[in-house]
Amino acid sequence: MLYLEYFTFPDSDREFDFFVKQKRTCYDSFYPFQILSRHHLRRIDFEPVTILYGGNGSGKTTVLNVIGEKLQLARDSVFNRSNFFQDYLDFCDYKLKVRLPVNSRVITSDDVFDYMLNIRSMNEGIDRKKESLFEDYLDAKYADFQMRSLDDYERLKKVTKARRLTQSRYVRSELMDNIREYSNGESAFIYFSEKITENGLFLLDEPENSLSPARQQELVKFLEDSARFFGCQFVISTHSPFLLSMRGAKIYDLDEDPADVKRWTELENVRAYYTFFRDHSEEFTD
Repeated sequence: MLYLEYFTFPDSDREFDFFVKQKRTCYDSFYPFQILSRHHLRRIDFEPVTILYGGNGSGKTTVLNVIGEKLQLARDSVFNRSNFFQDYLDFCDYKLKVRLPVNSRVITSDDVFDYMLNIRSMNEGIDRKKESLFEDYLDAKYADFQMRSLDDYERLKKVTKARRLTQSRYVRSELMDNIREYSNGESAFIYFSEKITENGLFLLDEPENSLSPARQQELVKFLEDSARFFGCQFVISTHSPFLLSMRGAKIYDLDEDPADVKRWTELENVRAYYTFFRDHSEEFTD
């Protein structure tokens, strides 16, 4: 599915005109100006899966943040907009093929990391509460208690419940079970499967983080199926050769000047992997 057809960014001439008119001189950075224009990235034409490839500082994340803010997409984690971010957005333009679904969003590696930390924090809190309930159970079960007034009614209910139930059943009845804590890779994959729903535009910033090679290949299959069968469009920044190999993906190489569209097998990092494993191929044979 294609929701976002193209997106344009200001070129160096428009950026220069902007700087000339500026009276603000107390800033040493004009981010996101001078990032994408450095690679002469003026326009991106999208496919159902579009991938942004390049090294650190090439502008991959900047592209996603600019698009996400211009389209006002939902996101969980905040990011540094900078003092000139809105000025830059004013120079950008885009064309939609159809209206964006409301569930469209930006998903970053920070979102996944925060999700995993939240699960762990909740489980730690539940475990601490369990210890308190164990003590509460023993105190209630063996208490020498007599009800003297209505003020003792809540205490009576607790004592009666403790004497009727085993310790484990008492604690479970008072406290929710621990949220299951998965491995980092499992948690990350669950996060993607929950946030990526049918019929939406999703901007993914290095989704391979926290994923093993096997999990990355599972994610590739999930994203391919979502784009092919469930009306999703993806714009992905990545270094991962697994994601770069996605079927039908249009790849922009931001390490090139000017930025250029390439096949995944032409990319420098992928070629480095290929050369390494080819040179060591004999070590993989029985």
